[in-house]
Amino acid sequence: METNLNSTDAYASLKIKDFKWFEIARFLFTFSTQMQSLVVGWQIYQITHSALSLGFIGLAEAIPFFSITLFAGHVADVVERKKVILISNVVYFICAVILLLISTRLDFVLAEHGAFPIYLIIFTTGLARGFMTPAQTAFAAQLVPRELFGNASTWSSLAWQTAEVTGPAAGGLVYGFAGVGTAYIIVTIMSAAGFISFSMIKNKPVPERKSIESIWQSLRGGVKFVFNNQIILSALTLDMFAVFFGGAVAVLPVFADKILHIGAKGLGFLRAAPAVGEILMSVYQAHHPFFKKAGRNLLICVFGFGISMITFAISRNFYLSMFLLFISGLFDNVSVIIRATIIQIFTPDEMRGRVSSINGIFLGSSNELGSFESGAAASIMGLVPSVIFGGTMTLLVVAAVRSLAPKLKTLEM
Repeated sequence: METNLNSTDAYASLKIKDFKWFEIARFLFTFSTQMQSLVVGWQIYQITHSALSLGFIGLAEAIPFFSITLFAGHVADVVERKKVILISNVVYFICAVILLLISTRLDFVLAEHGAFPIYLIIFTTGLARGFMTPAQTAFAAQLVPRELFGNASTWSSLAWQTAEVTGPAAGGLVYGFAGVGTAYIIVTIMSAAGFISFSMIKNKPVPERKSIESIWQSLRGGVKFVFNNQIILSALTLDMFAVFFGGAVAVLPVFADKILHIGAKGLGFLRAAPAVGEILMSVYQAHHPFFKKAGRNLLICVFGFGISMITFAISRNFYLSMFLLFISGLFDNVSVIIRATIIQIFTPDEMRGRVSSINGIFLGSSNELGSFESGAAASIMGLVPSVIFGGTMTLLVVAAVRSLAPKLKTLEM
């Protein structure tokens, strides 16, 4: 690893060659998955015209992800993490090719079976993501020195959010102007480019473990570590419940169709709006981090995220809705970077895979199960009331964590 890097340099981590390749690869892979996510969402909505069917997309990925992610965390601590990342990337690529085929040359599959084949493919990508998530997070920590963890988290967030802007926007625009086949071709190309970029990073040895453990002892050790650390546990809990209830991404196709009447192209801009806010905030945080009074800032920003979702729900203007989603991205980015840095700083090297897998469970609960909750709540309560309810629950979660986790409230990094 390169040394003599200035920890106060906003670009310090990007001067490390392997980390730079990692972020390029992460951008390309995330672009591919985010573009695919939007195309799949709009495709399924066109087939079913059901908000609940959109929620089932998240459920289809969450079930396999939760089933294997703890084991995958153990794998990331005993197997070369780069190898796990590359294999997972290949699975994603194969799934993208299959989506391309059944949407074009083999379109009779969807004509006969509806959205079921798409759900099956998403189930498979959930398995791949279950292995990739802990390996990727743990591998990133091996690429930079400890004093640059915060800086690296900021640039990682920027790469991720840039992909979240360009991926969905490209998905909506390409789908709207050129059709589903062209959209899936771009998805496969970007996935392959991500694989090549990950391949450029040097292998890193598996961190030496202090003792030899069985798989079950290893898994219990990771769970015990997280649940005994109030700062990590409260940060993960805050994010999980806030995004679980407060997120509205899964039902954006319904907002685009029924409320704002903007179609697939407008949906791409709605999906991109939060990530635009996150990109701008990532750039700002690279130069002016929010680590002083980090715990307080985390609580404030999750509260602001909840308020943004409530006001988005009652908006009937496309531009106002985009602006409110943009604001939600500003708040979310601060919480993402603080949480990621907390995990990197407070986790021992030999446990990063397992802790990352538990973090993945919390994130998966908020994202995939949150998508299902959004779709189900919209079906039961109505679209707008369900999002208002979710935002209100986010505010209550912030109040509860502030009261029950005093160490997080006073945390400074």
